[in-house]
Amino acid sequence: MTTQTHHNNVEKQFGSQASAYLTSAVHASGRDLQRLGERLSAYPEARVLDLGCGAGHASFVAAANVASVTAYDLSAQMLDVVKQAAKDKGLNNIITAQGYAEILPFDDAAYDVVISRYSAHHWHDVGQALREVKRVLKPGGIFIMMDIMSPGHPLRDIWLQTVEALRDTSHVRNYSSGEWFSMINESGLVTDSLIADRLSLEFSSWVTRMRTPEALCTAIRLYQESASQEVKTYFELQDDGSFSSDTLMVEAHKAK
Repeated sequence: MTTQTHHNNVEKQFGSQASAYLTSAVHASGRDLQRLGERLSAYPEARVLDLGCGAGHASFVAAANVASVTAYDLSAQMLDVVKQAAKDKGLNNIITAQGYAEILPFDDAAYDVVISRYSAHHWHDVGQALREVKRVLKPGGIFIMMDIMSPGHPLRDIWLQTVEALRDTSHVRNYSSGEWFSMINESGLVTDSLIADRLSLEFSSWVTRMRTPEALCTAIRLYQESASQEVKTYFELQDDGSFSSDTLMVEAHKAK
């Protein structure tokens, strides 16, 4: 799949679901958002870029703590949702911009902080996106990334990638902590910390949010039922298809 074709697929997948992501409990809350707010409270004068902002939940947390936020996403419909929600919340320090993670339309050293939440597993070229993050960060600036994390173990990894791809055809990959360390360091950023956590995913809302076709929902359920006991135990797989995934919150910085 070419980069352009993939980007078109991502925009098609998420544009029509923009409002669903605004109201999604998984996206609107979480320990990672609490940690993000606490971390950003140390940067009240910061200019922040939210890369792959989706419905804007990380942008909203950031805007309550910093000087300004650029909410950036591939989907114009997502950005419309962010604009309206920011207005409703009285957050007048958020602006929006549309484009690809791999080609940021911003000047060098334009931002103090770049954040990204539940977006990177859709990026066509993570390495290029991270190089762009480094470019737009000021010297000493920080990058905070939050996403679903692959367990790393081959059996568990392929199970996770399969159910994710069946649910969402724009899914590329959930990366392991080791893969993230490698990609961040190869981009020229310096990794500072990583926090691992778990996220519970309720099956019905998980597939409804993405409008997964019924045939693929059935395929996911059949695949879940055929999983080994090791996989079922690790992902805390429930009778209704609900399960838990690993998450990570990694922080890195650009050298001064």
